Amino acid sequence: MSIYGQTKGTEFEKQIAQLATGEAMGGMIYYSMARIAQDFGLEEVAKEFIGLGNQEVNHAGFYATLNGKYPKNEKEFWQLVKGLSKAEYKGETNINKLAEALRNKGLSEAADSVEYFALQEKHHGIKTEDIYNKYAPKIEDNPNKPIYTCSVCGFEYEGELDSEPDDYKCPICGCGKGVFKKG
Repeated sequence: MSIYGQTKGTEFEKQIAQLATGEAMGGMIYYSMARIAQDFGLEEVAKEFIGLGNQEVNHAGFYATLNGKYPKNEKEFWQLVKGLSKAEYKGETNINKLAEALRNKGLSEAADSVEYFALQEKHHGIKTEDIYNKYAPKIEDNPNKPIYTCSVCGFEYEGELDSEPDDYKCPICGCGKGVFKKG
């Protein structure tokens, strides 16, 4: 039996959403602690924190699924996969700009890591694009269907954005409808 959306619209939804956010933050904290431990030469401690971070992120995904945060119907699922790919490619571009700015300020060690992350973002774009191309059902493109692009992360919303409620948020970066641009 699927857990998808079991708490959406219930008295648990808010609490589950808070847990999802807290667990995602926990992942960030543990990964940061791992880097700090590495700076102290504590490689075993860093590995332990990475393991804890992985568990926290897994928990966040569980809670997001429990609340039905991301689409389950097949068409919307594949639209999200396609949108993730485009957002990852845009992330590569934006992160490379950040690396250049860091390097220009003399922060070359940080810039090196950020450039590596940009390569990973590109890899994520390639992988999600490959998944989409290999597994998504072939859907005929409708050239008349409007496309709205999130100006923050690059996610593409296909269809009439006005049909979404006023509190609609980008499924990737969480920004509101106001950041989307048509075209």
